[in-house]
Amino acid sequence: MVNKELRERIIELIHQEVVPAIGCTEPMCVALCTAKATEKLGCRPDRIEALLSANILKNAMGVGIPGTGMIGLPIAIALGALIGKSAYQLEVLKDLTPDALEAGKQYIAENRISIKQKENIYEKLYVEVICTAGDKKATAIIAGSHTSFKPCESALSNMASLSDTDSLSDTDSETSVSLNLRLVYDFATTAPLDEISFILEARTYNMNAAREALKGNYGHNLGKTIDRPLSKGIFGNSIYCHIISRTASACDARMGGAMIPVMSNSGSGNQGICATNPVCVYAKENENTEEELIRALMLSHLTAIYIKQSLGKLSALCGCVVASIGSSCGITYLMGGDYERICYSVKNMIANLTGMICDGAKPACSLKITSGVSTALLSALLAMEGKCVGSSEGIVDDSVDKSIHNLTSIGADAMCKTDDMVLNIMTSK
Repeated sequence: MVNKELRERIIELIHQEVVPAIGCTEPMCVALCTAKATEKLGCRPDRIEALLSANILKNAMGVGIPGTGMIGLPIAIALGALIGKSAYQLEVLKDLTPDALEAGKQYIAENRISIKQKENIYEKLYVEVICTAGDKKATAIIAGSHTSFKPCESALSNMASLSDTDSLSDTDSETSVSLNLRLVYDFATTAPLDEISFILEARTYNMNAAREALKGNYGHNLGKTIDRPLSKGIFGNSIYCHIISRTASACDARMGGAMIPVMSNSGSGNQGICATNPVCVYAKENENTEEELIRALMLSHLTAIYIKQSLGKLSALCGCVVASIGSSCGITYLMGGDYERICYSVKNMIANLTGMICDGAKPACSLKITSGVSTALLSALLAMEGKCVGSSEGIVDDSVDKSIHNLTSIGADAMCKTDDMVLNIMTSK
């Protein structure tokens, strides 16, 4: 069993990384920063300038803003200034009303908002918002993680000195934990149940998002399409069909702008959904116990957090790769798999999904999530059969942790030029 002091630090890390969010976390991050700058200004801004990293721009361009029926950053920034509260964190716009929406539209029509890429920085997650009113001016900066405010002077100084392999730390050194897969597994499978049962909140949020999505029309309606009779004639009325439907549905709603909170993981609502819903659906239909579900969810979420430690909050690698590895671990555990089988499932995942690009947050993310979850199930099945991609194949190593770091080094470093090209294509259309 993991000792009590280390368990407490891991639990604090999970509480930092698994939090509720409404809408896509990148525009919500910008709205949050705008709300903070407005609060510092002390009045409604006459003008707002947003300076953003390339990855923030990429992930915020094509996604619906909850409750607005609109897409992209301008309305998120306008509402952040008009009704946003920084105390709400990634639920910053939850006080939205029809009157506020109309005021936000008017604010945009008056050309009060300027959005630019921040030049000469290497931090992938960076938001700087400057609000002005008359001769008054206030600035807020978020960097490193979606809710991590930085003192303006020190943040700007740090930005200038970072290399392309550095980033601002988003956790305090006292609470950060250097994870490995064995530690993740030991914690999830042996921690006292009363210490980790809070992870069931993820089920409450994310399965509710899936149910709500099936009531409306969001995004590409992938979840509803999979759930229809014609699709069931193809997929069958099976656990597989139900898992991909419930996972895609929650993503449809979130990317389509539904005013539905989800439990995020490592700053991503889609990652939170992907780490949660496949595990919950499998546990229910496989008739696992609640304790098994709790431990499987903890294994899934903590695996995703571990992988993101070396990948970074934002990267050129699609986040569904990370979260699907987590859900594959959780499902393998629910199938009765031990640590060795879980290592097999991770290696099988890495052999399959490495290289899937992130081309921004958007309704089509539900398609990528479905690919990730399908692979998670296949990898778990192979693992339970004792089948594992070996070190003679591709980037997989004998060590599961080295395999994970091979994956993240590709996503964080080798795919940087891919990231630049993706953004160039998106902004040139």
